[in-house]
Amino acid sequence: MKIGDLKGLFGLVMVHMQMLRAKLKVLDVSYGIGTANTALVYHHGKLLALSEADKPYVLKVLEDGDLQTLGMLDYDKRLAHSFTAHPKVDPVTGEMFTFGYSHTPPYITYRVISKDGFMHDPVPITVPEPIMMHDFAITENYAIFMDLPLYFRPKDMVKKNTLIFTFDPTKKARFGILPRYAKDELLIKWFELPNCFIFHNANAWEEGDEVVLITCRIENPDLDMVNGTVKEKLENFKNELYEMRFNMTTGIASQRKLSAAAVDFPRINESYTGRKQRFVYGTMLDSIAKVTGIIKFDLHAEPEPGKEKLEVGGNIPGIFDLGPNRFGSEAIFVPREPGITSKEDDGYLIFFVHDEVTGKSAATVIDAKTMSTDPVAVVELPHRVPYGFHAFFVTEEQLQEQAKL
Repeated sequence: MKIGDLKGLFGLVMVHMQMLRAKLKVLDVSYGIGTANTALVYHHGKLLALSEADKPYVLKVLEDGDLQTLGMLDYDKRLAHSFTAHPKVDPVTGEMFTFGYSHTPPYITYRVISKDGFMHDPVPITVPEPIMMHDFAITENYAIFMDLPLYFRPKDMVKKNTLIFTFDPTKKARFGILPRYAKDELLIKWFELPNCFIFHNANAWEEGDEVVLITCRIENPDLDMVNGTVKEKLENFKNELYEMRFNMTTGIASQRKLSAAAVDFPRINESYTGRKQRFVYGTMLDSIAKVTGIIKFDLHAEPEPGKEKLEVGGNIPGIFDLGPNRFGSEAIFVPREPGITSKEDDGYLIFFVHDEVTGKSAATVIDAKTMSTDPVAVVELPHRVPYGFHAFFVTEEQLQEQAKL
Protein backbone atom coordinates (compact mmCIF):
# COMPACT_ATOMS: atom_id res chain seq x y z
CA MET A 1 0.00 0.00 0.00
CA LYS A 2 1.51 3.31 -1.15
CA ILE A 3 0.82 6.78 0.25
CA GLY A 4 -0.73 7.70 -3.11
CA ASP A 5 -3.36 4.98 -2.62
CA LEU A 6 -4.61 6.62 0.57
CA LYS A 7 -6.96 9.06 -1.12
CA GLY A 8 -10.70 9.62 -0.82
CA LEU A 9 -13.21 6.89 0.07
CA PHE A 10 -11.10 4.26 -1.69
CA GLY A 11 -8.13 5.20 0.49
CA LEU A 12 -10.15 4.92 3.68
CA VAL A 13 -11.38 1.46 2.61
CA MET A 14 -7.76 0.46 1.94
CA VAL A 15 -6.73 1.55 5.45
CA HIS A 16 -9.52 -0.45 7.11
CA MET A 17 -8.84 -3.48 4.90
CA GLN A 18 -5.19 -3.42 5.98
CA MET A 19 -6.19 -3.23 9.65
CA LEU A 20 -8.69 -6.09 9.20
CA ARG A 21 -6.13 -8.28 7.45
CA ALA A 22 -3.72 -7.76 10.35
CA LYS A 23 -6.41 -8.46 12.96
CA LEU A 24 -7.48 -11.69 11.23
CA LYS A 25 -3.80 -12.64 10.84
CA VAL A 26 -4.18 -12.82 7.07
CA LEU A 27 -1.28 -10.38 7.08
CA ASP A 28 1.61 -11.32 9.38
CA VAL A 29 2.78 -7.89 10.57
CA SER A 30 5.63 -9.49 12.55
CA TYR A 31 7.60 -9.40 9.29
CA GLY A 32 6.87 -5.70 8.84
CA ILE A 33 4.40 -3.68 6.78
CA GLY A 34 6.51 -1.00 5.11
CA THR A 35 8.76 -0.53 2.13
CA ALA A 36 11.95 0.62 3.94
CA ASN A 37 12.71 2.78 0.90
CA THR A 38 13.05 6.30 2.33
CA ALA A 39 16.48 6.59 3.95
CA LEU A 40 19.36 4.71 5.58
CA VAL A 41 21.32 5.04 8.81
CA TYR A 42 24.32 3.21 10.27
CA HIS A 43 24.37 2.48 14.00
CA HIS A 44 25.86 -0.16 16.31
CA GLY A 45 27.44 -2.07 13.45
CA LYS A 46 24.22 -2.28 11.46
CA LEU A 47 23.07 -0.64 8.23
CA LEU A 48 19.36 0.10 8.60
CA ALA A 49 16.82 0.71 5.84
CA LEU A 50 14.04 3.02 7.00
CA SER A 51 10.50 4.10 6.24
CA GLU A 52 8.52 6.05 8.82
CA ALA A 53 5.45 3.80 8.75
CA ASP A 54 7.36 0.74 9.94
CA LYS A 55 10.31 -0.51 11.96
CA PRO A 56 13.91 -0.57 10.66
CA TYR A 57 15.29 -3.41 8.53
CA VAL A 58 18.87 -4.60 8.83
CA LEU A 59 20.72 -4.79 5.51
CA LYS A 60 24.00 -6.46 4.72
CA VAL A 61 26.27 -5.29 1.90
CA LEU A 62 27.85 -8.40 0.39
CA GLU A 63 31.34 -8.63 -1.08
CA ASP A 64 30.01 -8.34 -4.63
CA GLY A 65 28.07 -5.18 -3.71
CA ASP A 66 24.68 -6.88 -3.60
CA LEU A 67 22.31 -6.26 -0.67
CA GLN A 68 20.82 -8.88 1.63
CA THR A 69 17.91 -8.16 3.98
CA LEU A 70 18.66 -9.78 7.35
CA GLY A 71 15.31 -8.89 8.86
CA MET A 72 13.31 -6.40 10.84
CA LEU A 73 14.89 -4.84 13.93
CA ASP A 74 12.66 -4.43 17.00
CA TYR A 75 15.39 -3.99 19.63
CA ASP A 76 14.55 -7.17 21.52
CA LYS A 77 10.83 -6.38 21.23
CA ARG A 78 11.28 -2.99 22.92
CA LEU A 79 10.16 -1.22 19.74
CA ALA A 80 6.39 -1.48 19.35
CA HIS A 81 5.75 1.63 17.23
CA SER A 82 6.96 3.07 13.93
CA PHE A 83 10.46 4.47 13.51
CA THR A 84 11.29 7.69 11.67
CA ALA A 85 13.33 7.64 8.47
CA HIS A 86 15.45 10.45 9.99
CA PRO A 87 16.96 9.34 13.31
CA LYS A 88 19.95 11.34 14.57
CA VAL A 89 23.27 9.77 15.55
CA ASP A 90 25.34 11.87 17.96
CA PRO A 91 28.91 11.82 16.58
CA VAL A 92 30.39 12.34 20.06
CA THR A 93 28.40 9.93 22.25
CA GLY A 94 27.53 7.36 19.55
CA GLU A 95 23.88 7.32 20.69
CA MET A 96 20.97 7.35 18.27
CA PHE A 97 17.83 9.42 18.88
CA THR A 98 14.59 8.60 17.15
CA PHE A 99 10.79 8.81 17.28
CA GLY A 100 7.67 7.36 15.73
CA TYR A 101 4.28 8.89 14.95
CA SER A 102 0.86 7.24 14.96
CA HIS A 103 -2.78 7.96 14.18
CA THR A 104 -3.70 6.65 17.67
CA PRO A 105 -2.42 8.02 21.02
CA PRO A 106 0.33 8.58 21.85
CA TYR A 107 0.66 10.40 18.55
CA ILE A 108 4.43 10.88 19.01
CA THR A 109 6.83 8.56 20.87
CA TYR A 110 10.47 9.50 21.51
CA ARG A 111 13.30 6.99 22.02
CA VAL A 112 17.00 7.01 22.88
CA ILE A 113 19.24 4.14 21.73
CA SER A 114 22.63 3.69 23.40
CA LYS A 115 25.80 3.33 21.34
CA ASP A 116 25.64 -0.38 22.25
CA GLY A 117 22.22 -0.71 20.63
CA PHE A 118 20.00 -0.75 23.74
CA MET A 119 16.69 1.05 23.26
CA HIS A 120 15.57 2.93 26.38
CA ASP A 121 11.97 3.24 27.55
CA PRO A 122 9.48 5.15 25.39
CA VAL A 123 8.69 8.80 26.13
CA PRO A 124 5.21 9.71 24.82
CA ILE A 125 4.88 13.28 23.52
CA THR A 126 1.42 14.83 23.74
CA VAL A 127 0.10 16.73 20.71
CA PRO A 128 -3.58 17.64 20.14
CA GLU A 129 -4.13 15.67 16.91
CA PRO A 130 -2.41 12.93 14.91
CA ILE A 131 0.12 14.55 12.59
CA MET A 132 2.77 13.71 10.03
CA MET A 133 6.18 14.45 11.56
CA HIS A 134 8.78 13.46 9.01
CA ASP A 135 11.88 14.77 10.78
CA PHE A 136 13.13 16.20 14.07
CA ALA A 137 16.46 17.48 15.44
CA ILE A 138 18.83 17.17 18.38
CA THR A 139 21.35 19.42 20.11
CA GLU A 140 23.88 18.42 22.77
CA ASN A 141 21.17 18.65 25.44
CA TYR A 142 17.78 18.75 23.72
CA ALA A 143 15.49 17.02 21.24
CA ILE A 144 13.25 19.19 19.03
CA PHE A 145 9.79 17.98 18.02
CA MET A 146 7.62 19.64 15.37
CA ASP A 147 3.84 19.77 15.84
CA LEU A 148 3.02 21.11 12.39
CA PRO A 149 -0.52 21.27 10.97
CA LEU A 150 -0.41 18.36 8.51
CA TYR A 151 -3.12 16.29 10.17
CA PHE A 152 -4.39 12.73 9.84
CA ARG A 153 -8.08 13.49 9.14
CA PRO A 154 -9.98 10.60 7.53
CA LYS A 155 -13.24 12.64 7.32
CA ASP A 156 -11.56 15.30 5.19
CA MET A 157 -10.04 12.55 3.10
CA VAL A 158 -13.49 11.24 2.15
CA LYS A 159 -15.31 14.60 1.93
CA LYS A 160 -12.67 16.37 -0.16
CA ASN A 161 -11.28 13.29 -1.97
CA THR A 162 -7.77 14.15 -0.81
CA LEU A 163 -4.84 12.22 0.60
CA ILE A 164 -5.02 10.94 4.14
CA PHE A 165 -3.01 13.89 5.55
CA THR A 166 -4.60 17.35 5.32
CA PHE A 167 -2.75 20.65 5.78
CA ASP A 168 -4.61 23.22 7.91
CA PRO A 169 -3.46 26.78 7.05
CA THR A 170 -5.28 28.25 10.06
CA LYS A 171 -3.07 26.59 12.68
CA LYS A 172 0.24 27.79 14.11
CA ALA A 173 3.45 25.80 13.79
CA ARG A 174 4.49 24.43 17.20
CA PHE A 175 7.97 23.32 18.26
CA GLY A 176 8.56 21.31 21.43
CA ILE A 177 12.02 21.28 23.02
CA LEU A 178 12.69 18.50 25.52
CA PRO A 179 15.86 17.61 27.46
CA ARG A 180 17.10 14.72 25.37
CA TYR A 181 17.48 12.26 28.27
CA ALA A 182 14.09 13.10 29.81
CA LYS A 183 12.13 10.12 31.14
CA ASP A 184 8.80 11.84 30.44
CA GLU A 185 7.48 14.96 28.71
CA LEU A 186 7.03 17.11 31.83
CA LEU A 187 9.98 19.38 30.99
CA ILE A 188 9.05 20.00 27.35
CA LYS A 189 8.74 23.67 26.33
CA TRP A 190 6.47 24.57 23.43
CA PHE A 191 7.02 27.52 21.08
CA GLU A 192 4.81 28.93 18.31
CA LEU A 193 5.76 30.33 14.91
CA PRO A 194 3.69 31.23 11.83
CA ASN A 195 1.92 28.43 9.98
CA CYS A 196 4.21 26.20 7.89
CA PHE A 197 5.33 22.66 7.24
CA ILE A 198 8.81 21.15 7.33
CA PHE A 199 9.98 17.94 5.72
CA HIS A 200 13.70 18.18 6.51
CA ASN A 201 15.96 19.88 9.02
CA ALA A 202 19.66 20.58 8.42
CA ASN A 203 20.89 20.79 12.03
CA ALA A 204 20.31 22.35 15.44
CA TRP A 205 22.51 23.60 18.28
CA GLU A 206 22.52 25.66 21.46
CA GLU A 207 23.70 29.27 21.54
CA GLY A 208 23.45 30.95 24.96
CA ASP A 209 19.81 30.81 26.08
CA GLU A 210 18.66 29.92 22.58
CA VAL A 211 18.19 26.72 20.63
CA VAL A 212 18.85 27.31 16.92
CA LEU A 213 17.23 25.21 14.18
CA ILE A 214 18.29 25.37 10.52
CA THR A 215 15.52 23.96 8.38
CA CYS A 216 13.72 23.96 5.02
CA ARG A 217 10.33 25.60 5.52
CA ILE A 218 7.27 25.38 3.25
CA GLU A 219 4.10 27.47 3.29
CA ASN A 220 0.76 25.86 2.40
CA PRO A 221 1.94 22.53 0.99
CA ASP A 222 -0.65 20.59 -0.98
CA LEU A 223 0.32 16.92 -0.75
CA ASP A 224 -2.50 16.05 -3.15
CA MET A 225 -0.42 17.64 -5.92
CA VAL A 226 2.23 14.95 -5.40
CA ASN A 227 -0.25 12.36 -6.62
CA GLY A 228 -1.19 12.35 -10.29
CA THR A 229 -0.13 14.13 -13.46
CA VAL A 230 0.62 17.51 -11.86
CA LYS A 231 3.56 16.20 -9.87
CA GLU A 232 6.06 17.23 -12.58
CA LYS A 233 5.75 20.90 -11.55
CA LEU A 234 4.77 21.60 -7.96
CA GLU A 235 4.36 25.36 -7.91
CA ASN A 236 3.24 25.46 -4.28
CA PHE A 237 6.25 23.58 -2.91
CA LYS A 238 8.36 26.71 -2.32
CA ASN A 239 10.86 25.20 0.09
CA GLU A 240 13.15 27.87 1.57
CA LEU A 241 16.07 27.67 4.01
CA TYR A 242 15.25 29.26 7.39
CA GLU A 243 16.91 29.91 10.73
CA MET A 244 14.59 29.49 13.73
CA ARG A 245 15.52 30.52 17.28
CA PHE A 246 13.83 29.42 20.50
CA ASN A 247 14.75 31.28 23.70
CA MET A 248 14.55 28.79 26.56
CA THR A 249 14.48 31.61 29.15
CA THR A 250 11.95 34.06 27.68
CA GLY A 251 9.82 31.56 25.72
CA ILE A 252 10.09 33.75 22.60
CA ALA A 253 10.54 32.20 19.15
CA SER A 254 11.76 33.98 16.01
CA GLN A 255 12.65 33.07 12.46
CA ARG A 256 14.41 34.54 9.43
CA LYS A 257 14.59 33.50 5.81
CA LEU A 258 18.01 32.48 4.47
CA SER A 259 17.18 31.65 0.84
CA ALA A 260 14.78 31.91 -2.05
CA ALA A 261 12.89 28.85 -3.30
CA ALA A 262 13.16 25.99 -3.95
CA VAL A 263 15.72 24.15 -1.85
CA ASP A 264 15.41 21.03 0.31
CA PHE A 265 17.19 17.83 1.40
CA PRO A 266 19.73 19.84 3.44
CA ARG A 267 22.87 18.02 4.54
CA ILE A 268 25.87 18.98 6.68
CA ASN A 269 29.20 17.57 7.76
CA GLU A 270 27.64 15.10 10.20
CA SER A 271 30.61 15.35 12.56
CA TYR A 272 28.78 18.53 13.67
CA THR A 273 25.34 17.00 14.25
CA GLY A 274 23.79 18.78 17.25
CA ARG A 275 26.64 21.30 17.35
CA LYS A 276 27.09 24.72 15.77
CA GLN A 277 28.32 24.50 12.19
CA ARG A 278 28.76 26.84 9.25
CA PHE A 279 27.94 25.13 5.96
CA VAL A 280 24.73 23.56 4.64
CA TYR A 281 24.45 21.70 1.34
CA GLY A 282 21.04 21.45 -0.29
CA THR A 283 19.39 20.43 -3.54
CA MET A 284 17.79 22.89 -5.94
CA LEU A 285 14.38 21.57 -6.92
CA ASP A 286 12.54 21.84 -10.22
CA SER A 287 9.79 19.57 -8.93
CA ILE A 288 9.42 17.33 -5.90
CA ALA A 289 11.41 14.57 -7.61
CA LYS A 290 13.79 16.45 -9.92
CA VAL A 291 17.00 17.97 -8.58
CA THR A 292 18.61 20.50 -10.94
CA GLY A 293 21.66 21.45 -8.87
CA ILE A 294 23.58 21.29 -5.61
CA ILE A 295 23.85 24.47 -3.55
CA LYS A 296 26.15 25.47 -0.68
CA PHE A 297 25.11 27.92 2.07
CA ASP A 298 27.43 29.78 4.43
CA LEU A 299 25.58 30.46 7.70
CA HIS A 300 28.23 33.02 8.70
CA ALA A 301 27.30 35.22 5.73
CA GLU A 302 24.15 37.30 5.27
CA PRO A 303 21.68 36.48 2.50
CA GLU A 304 21.37 39.11 -0.20
CA PRO A 305 18.14 41.07 0.41
CA GLY A 306 15.39 40.85 -2.18
CA LYS A 307 16.70 37.73 -3.89
CA GLU A 308 13.94 35.88 -5.72
CA LYS A 309 16.02 33.04 -7.12
CA LEU A 310 18.92 30.86 -6.02
CA GLU A 311 22.22 32.18 -7.34
CA VAL A 312 25.77 32.72 -6.11
CA GLY A 313 26.24 35.71 -3.82
CA GLY A 314 25.57 36.69 -0.21
CA ASN A 315 25.31 33.48 1.81
CA ILE A 316 25.59 31.25 -1.29
CA PRO A 317 29.30 30.69 -2.09
CA GLY A 318 28.70 28.04 -4.73
CA ILE A 319 26.24 26.20 -6.96
CA PHE A 320 26.90 23.07 -9.01
CA ASP A 321 24.42 23.08 -11.90
CA LEU A 322 23.67 19.65 -13.34
CA GLY A 323 23.00 20.97 -16.84
CA PRO A 324 20.06 20.68 -19.26
CA ASN A 325 17.96 17.52 -19.07
CA ARG A 326 20.14 16.23 -16.23
CA PHE A 327 18.67 15.62 -12.80
CA GLY A 328 20.17 14.34 -9.58
CA SER A 329 19.76 13.09 -6.04
CA GLU A 330 20.40 14.31 -2.55
CA ALA A 331 24.10 15.17 -2.10
CA ILE A 332 25.96 13.51 0.78
CA PHE A 333 28.89 15.29 2.41
CA VAL A 334 31.89 12.99 2.95
CA PRO A 335 34.75 14.57 4.94
CA ARG A 336 38.27 14.18 3.61
CA GLU A 337 39.32 13.27 7.16
CA PRO A 338 36.83 12.03 9.80
CA GLY A 339 36.10 14.21 12.84
CA ILE A 340 36.41 17.96 13.35
CA THR A 341 40.19 18.42 13.25
CA SER A 342 40.17 19.70 9.64
CA LYS A 343 38.06 22.49 8.13
CA GLU A 344 34.32 21.84 8.20
CA ASP A 345 33.90 21.96 4.40
CA ASP A 346 37.08 20.01 3.59
CA GLY A 347 35.51 17.08 1.83
CA TYR A 348 33.37 15.90 -1.04
CA LEU A 349 29.74 15.90 -2.14
CA ILE A 350 28.58 12.64 -3.72
CA PHE A 351 25.32 12.28 -5.64
CA PHE A 352 23.70 10.49 -8.56
CA VAL A 353 22.96 12.21 -11.88
CA HIS A 354 20.68 10.91 -14.64
CA ASP A 355 20.79 12.27 -18.20
CA GLU A 356 17.30 12.06 -19.73
CA VAL A 357 18.66 12.46 -23.27
CA THR A 358 21.31 9.71 -23.21
CA GLY A 359 19.51 7.58 -20.62
CA LYS A 360 22.75 7.17 -18.65
CA SER A 361 23.29 7.52 -14.89
CA ALA A 362 26.48 8.35 -13.03
CA ALA A 363 27.79 8.77 -9.50
CA THR A 364 29.32 12.25 -9.33
CA VAL A 365 31.88 13.54 -6.82
CA ILE A 366 32.57 17.28 -6.43
CA ASP A 367 34.79 19.36 -4.13
CA ALA A 368 32.58 20.62 -1.27
CA LYS A 369 34.98 23.44 -0.41
CA THR A 370 35.30 25.02 -3.85
CA MET A 371 32.06 23.81 -5.48
CA SER A 372 34.09 23.71 -8.70
CA THR A 373 32.19 23.00 -11.90
CA ASP A 374 34.87 20.39 -12.71
CA PRO A 375 33.92 17.19 -10.87
CA VAL A 376 36.53 15.29 -8.88
CA ALA A 377 35.16 12.06 -10.36
CA VAL A 378 32.30 10.81 -12.53
CA VAL A 379 31.58 7.08 -12.39
CA GLU A 380 29.25 5.88 -15.14
CA LEU A 381 26.84 3.22 -13.95
CA PRO A 382 25.67 0.18 -15.94
CA HIS A 383 22.02 0.84 -15.08
CA ARG A 384 19.80 3.84 -14.49
CA VAL A 385 19.41 4.99 -10.89
CA PRO A 386 15.75 6.05 -10.49
CA TYR A 387 15.02 9.44 -8.97
CA GLY A 388 14.65 9.19 -5.22
CA PHE A 389 14.84 11.28 -2.10
CA HIS A 390 17.63 10.23 0.25
CA ALA A 391 21.12 8.80 -0.06
CA PHE A 392 23.76 7.53 2.35
CA PHE A 393 27.54 6.99 2.42
CA VAL A 394 29.07 3.99 4.17
CA THR A 395 32.78 4.02 5.05
CA GLU A 396 35.16 1.13 4.43
CA GLU A 397 35.38 0.57 8.19
CA GLN A 398 31.60 0.36 8.47
CA LEU A 399 31.43 -2.05 5.53
CA GLN A 400 33.88 -4.36 7.24
CA GLU A 401 32.01 -4.11 10.54
CA GLN A 402 28.58 -4.90 9.11
CA ALA A 403 30.03 -7.82 7.13
CA LYS A 404 30.43 -9.68 10.43
CA LEU A 405 26.64 -9.95 10.88
